Amino acid sequence: RVFLRAVNQFSSVLNRFFLDQANFELQLWNNYFHLAVAFLTHESLQLETFSQAKRNKIIKKYGDMRKEIGFKIRDMWYNLGPHKIKFIPAMVGPILEVTLVPEPELRKATIPIFFDMMQCEFNFSGNRNFHMFENELITKLDQEVEGGRGDEQYKILLEKLLLEHCRKHKYLSTSGEVFALLVSSLLENLLDYRTIMHDESKENRMSCTVNVL
Repeated sequence: RVFLRAVNQFSSVLNRFFLDQANFELQLWNNYFHLAVAFLTHESLQLETFSQAKRNKIIKKYGDMRKEIGFKIRDMWYNLGPHKIKFIPAMVGPILEVTLVPEPELRKATIPIFFDMMQCEFNFSGNRNFHMFENELITKLDQEVEGGRGDEQYKILLEKLLLEHCRKHKYLSTSGEVFALLVSSLLENLLDYRTIMHDESKENRMSCTVNVL
């Protein structure tokens, strides 16, 4: 709780003194995001790993601090405005870590950041595409799922939210939809592959490997 208060203090100072064009400090903002993500993903805050009694006790006394810091990360991202392009693709991995935390409200609040990144790269890169974001997300997703994170609910929500946002966008509706479906099918194959790795059947393992490739 003390750490959370300190991190929130840092965020208000960043917004007040280091956000406008003249005083923007890339390294400070970078440090803030990495610190906030490290806090959110810290093992002592992963409530689903505790017994029901311990979880209830913590929530009653402190609430789910992951949600509080997660919503703050989201707000800080949107505050960046035109500076956002400086954080793509470097921030894709940390934001992915946040969205993979199995807390439904946190996921719903932070997954739309991915669409914002796509839109940002499309508008500011000069190439009218979001290849940097796309490549980074696919690479990091592979690593995270292999590391044990991600689940079927995440796959469904990621596809749903990306499709909803892309379909409303004048220029990203087609390429965005293709990307959302690609990521969803990749995630499905990665989850299958992870599940089957302990299967006795070589054929099943090989089939899953082929699907991922």
